Amino acid sequence: MRRLWLIFAQAVTVCLGILFLVATLRPQWLPGGTPAPRIADGSPAASAVSGTAPVSYAAAVARAAPSVVNIYTAKHVDVPLVPLPADPRLEQFLRGLPGFTRREATTSLGSGVIVRADGAILTNYHVIEAADAIEVRLRDGRRASAKLIGADPESDLAVLKIDLPDLPAIAFDPPPSVRVGDVVLAIGNPFGVGQTTTQGIVSAVGRNRLGLNTYEDFIQTDAAINPGNSGGALIDTRGELVGINTAIYSETGGSLGIGFAIPAAAAHHILDEILAHGRVRRGWLGLEPQDLTPDLARAFHLKDTRGAIVARVLPHGPAARAGLRVGDVIRALNGQPVEDAYDLVNRLAPLPAGSPARLDVWRNGRLTTLDVPVGVRPAARRTMR
Repeated sequence: MRRLWLIFAQAVTVCLGILFLVATLRPQWLPGGTPAPRIADGSPAASAVSGTAPVSYAAAVARAAPSVVNIYTAKHVDVPLVPLPADPRLEQFLRGLPGFTRREATTSLGSGVIVRADGAILTNYHVIEAADAIEVRLRDGRRASAKLIGADPESDLAVLKIDLPDLPAIAFDPPPSVRVGDVVLAIGNPFGVGQTTTQGIVSAVGRNRLGLNTYEDFIQTDAAINPGNSGGALIDTRGELVGINTAIYSETGGSLGIGFAIPAAAAHHILDEILAHGRVRRGWLGLEPQDLTPDLARAFHLKDTRGAIVARVLPHGPAARAGLRVGDVIRALNGQPVEDAYDLVNRLAPLPAGSPARLDVWRNGRLTTLDVPVGVRPAARRTMR
């Protein structure tokens, strides 16, 4: 009897050992014989561990992509009937003489976003600048000639209009806000290869002083933005517009992970202004401000560099009529401290014409207050970059 018990115990031990070996050598098999998904290094996939589906932004792209268009421009150029000498000065002289024919050169320059079902399109001003004709191509293959409704060179935005039925307008109102770290997607036509979507995050907000535009308040993103993306859409994971892709920082012409987009809220305001008035109206005092340096602050006996010094006063402008002088230091606007010249210009911009701007001015060692009626900033002409 004792011998039979030993044989039984040995048999149970062998069975348990076999089961242990099977569990050790075949861990990729789950109960029920179903193989668990694995990634390249052999570790279980996230979906097998957490039970969640892989992240995809396909729904957001499907919602927004039909609203992003490709913009082609045409410009008439004079082409010589015979080759010209390789002398720029002589070539310039000969261009004024007979012997040239006019031809139309077509180029794919950028992208745009349909923002209203009636055919209003937002794009960058530099995309359509100096164009003699503009053509828009939709994702569904349709084409249409576009009319320039208005442009705002100081923010590098322009509004076009096309006449086609059933246009897919992007979700745009109210504009969503973005935070650093939010996932965003850039949609456009980089290098003319066709509509492309890239993904990244919001790297920073409120970027300014980049020397791109007069008014700057950029969203910075590391989503790949390349030539041809200008004027395209920067969207969130819901497929809603958060910005208009505008510029990149690059030494090679390609994406280096630093791109800039105009926020949707600013673009929406500019769109409304152009559609209503043909241009953007901004508050203006008729003066040229300059940052207050430490040396200037000491010269004016000021304890800090906050404020903006008046470097120029335009004749017959609101500031001149109110008595502002060159050398005055504007320390506050409507009761709020002025940080620098950029802060002053940007805070004046949204003030309506005719409203009072109360300025705290440091002059001759004393602080005085002046009320200046806000004027409308004259329309600016953009120069070529």
